[in-house]
Amino acid sequence: MFDGFDPVFLARLQFAFTVSFHFIFPAFTIGLASYLAVLEGLWLWTGRSVYIDLFRYWLKIFALTFAMGVVSGIVLTYQFGTNWSVFSDRTGAVIGPLLAYEVLTAFFLEAGFLGVMLFGMKRVGKGLHFFATLAVAVGTLFSAFWILAANSWMQTPAGHLTNEVGQFVPGDWWEVIFNPSFPYRLVHTVLGAYLTTALVVGAVGAWHLLRDRTNQGSRVMFAMAMGMIVVTAPIQILAGDFHGLNTLEHQPVKIMGMEGHFQSHPEGAPLYLFGLPDQEAATVHYPIAVPRLGSLILRHSLNAPMDGLETVSRDEWPPVPVIFWSFRIMVGLGLLMFALGLWSLIAYLRGQLFDTQALHWFATLMGPAGFVAVIAGWVTTEVGRQPYTVYGLLRTAESASPLAAPAVGSSLIAFIVVYFAVFSVGTWYILRLMSHAPAPAEPALEQGAAPIRTAGITPAPAVDPSRTLGEQTEGA
Repeated sequence: MFDGFDPVFLARLQFAFTVSFHFIFPAFTIGLASYLAVLEGLWLWTGRSVYIDLFRYWLKIFALTFAMGVVSGIVLTYQFGTNWSVFSDRTGAVIGPLLAYEVLTAFFLEAGFLGVMLFGMKRVGKGLHFFATLAVAVGTLFSAFWILAANSWMQTPAGHLTNEVGQFVPGDWWEVIFNPSFPYRLVHTVLGAYLTTALVVGAVGAWHLLRDRTNQGSRVMFAMAMGMIVVTAPIQILAGDFHGLNTLEHQPVKIMGMEGHFQSHPEGAPLYLFGLPDQEAATVHYPIAVPRLGSLILRHSLNAPMDGLETVSRDEWPPVPVIFWSFRIMVGLGLLMFALGLWSLIAYLRGQLFDTQALHWFATLMGPAGFVAVIAGWVTTEVGRQPYTVYGLLRTAESASPLAAPAVGSSLIAFIVVYFAVFSVGTWYILRLMSHAPAPAEPALEQGAAPIRTAGITPAPAVDPSRTLGEQTEGA
């Protein structure tokens, strides 16, 4: 069936499919874990039951999302050995310890405290439960830290040596971890996760406000989400600018492809807003461009010269049409997020945050935008690194396992079928949980909430002292 296909291309396609599916879940859980910690902290501080109700509402969703993220992530580690064994052999001494550090920090924190967070509110003290929630939130950030350190080293390798058989070995761990692109990538990715979560929470709140503007939980979650977007969206734009300048310094060919600069511009490069990049003809057809704006953004000078792909051998070019459009999708959605935050701020200052239906519809439609933006960003990052797995040092074609195309293709088909069957059901169930508005006395997982009943588990009954405290101090 797959005779005649390039096995390396199929291996890349398989990893792209599985990693894109996987990254949807961490992009949500990183922000949602922190949001849960904020909700529980506000409940302990103010005693308002609306915060603990929202905590319980989103905790069920977090539990399912976290589980799907773990399951989908396990597959990726196996692919290093099956489809990318040469890459594993050449880079294992560097990449392996970084992934192990993730296990020793992030997974230990999450595994040690997740059970307490999910089921322990009635069984441990409030302080210990809050500590467990904080530990899980910190664990998700540690996970992002180590994964991004490994990925950033592949983008801007530093601190390594090469032994006599061509393997990369660590020379200076500080330089390996804090390689040139790591700080920018970490900030950009974590902010993206927070924006993704804020957009989902805001969309759920807006959806229920369209049906009942008086629902206290919907009002609180919508206000908190819009506040997060107001603060985070402009910071993300600034962080993206710094990240772009860093990429221009260390991966200039990627920037040339993203911008569609096939030719050099000695007296200021235009910014192509839209167009049809033609890699074979080395041109952008039907361009809509702003003269010199590309130089202003990338060099902060209207007349700054910019090199084009013509200065680089064609076998060093990334797939330009892919990253040209993925980059614009990411930036376009980022501008819409900024617009949503600005609109919500104006509505808040006018006292109309909960009464503007058009804003609520816009927020609802923007719910999936964070997921699309982070996937588009990763496509830009990873495809733009081609034709290398370790930028400038190890080519993708040299990294793959010696497998025939039918073997890789058949496993790709199997992954597609299984992933859509399993994760579609999980996603449908999460949407079902989101479809009901948060209510007073929101049931906790310990009380046999839907995800636990579905699994056939009936937790032991216990007294919940927190409910009495929350109800007595409502409105404090």
